[in-house]
Amino acid sequence: MAYHQLTREERYVIAWGLRRRLSLREIAGALERSPSTVSREVGRNRTAHDGAYRTEKADSYAAARRRSSRRGSQYSGAVFAEVDAAIRERWSPEQIVGRFRADGRAVPSHETIYRRLRKDKRDGGTLYRCTRILKKFGRKRYRSRPARGVLLGKRHIGEREAIVERRGRIGDWELDTVMGAANTRECVLTLVERRSGFTMLRKLKARTAAEATVAAASVIRGMRGRFHTLTFDNGTEFHDYEKLEREFGVTCYFATPYHSWERGSNENLNGLVRQYLPKGNPLRHVSQAQCDWIAKQLNNRPRKRHDFKTPREVFCPTTVLHL
Repeated sequence: MAYHQLTREERYVIAWGLRRRLSLREIAGALERSPSTVSREVGRNRTAHDGAYRTEKADSYAAARRRSSRRGSQYSGAVFAEVDAAIRERWSPEQIVGRFRADGRAVPSHETIYRRLRKDKRDGGTLYRCTRILKKFGRKRYRSRPARGVLLGKRHIGEREAIVERRGRIGDWELDTVMGAANTRECVLTLVERRSGFTMLRKLKARTAAEATVAAASVIRGMRGRFHTLTFDNGTEFHDYEKLEREFGVTCYFATPYHSWERGSNENLNGLVRQYLPKGNPLRHVSQAQCDWIAKQLNNRPRKRHDFKTPREVFCPTTVLHL
């Protein structure tokens, strides 16, 4: 099996495990890596001044080491000329690699071809226009299985009780974050109750575990008894979920990475929120009062699945909520 370099998410897990005094073997088991891989990573990328292992520093050390060790391409200009000609014939990188190898011709990997296309685009070239997917081609992957949100000990969504799956009670919630423009920190935490569709929104200054946990706790504290379970996506902003479990007695679950359909209620809610906060717009000037107004609009919108009752009416049919 080929070796794949550690990802940022895996380094987050290593740091998380070391803070909790887990052994390198336990951490390696959670990552499905060999203990020697984790041991080398910690030894190489500890912070220089105090010997602690920190995700940000470890990632920057590893990136610098990779940059300094890169060498020139092993393929000639003639090989790349043939590759470029195939791209102009609308061949995908995978098709190029497969056919060239079948013909016994030298060819770089499809990742190398994708990097070439990205560079061509950055440099103002037009070769990338010959690909079928213009904007999202060749996303870099260092491993075949998803690594986003790897966290030791979390419950998988498949462990939820049947009553949660069938939306059989009030109190089972899904959570996610809605981001603003690229390279901005501000975002909105979205919470939706599965049975009713009742919505709560909280403005976050940054997409961090500290911000998300404090915001979720404020919502749960204000509606004690109305929360039984929480289901998250795999963003690292939800990695402090144990604090919510300890304080409020809720049970937390995580969806499978890149399986957004497993949290259908939340995905649908995020689409509704985008009617008010369009994708790509900065959220810096969005206030909590605006978030509350958007939630109120959505909670008072009739839903076909409730025979055109509103989420508010289904969530709390006999009590006036002041949220």
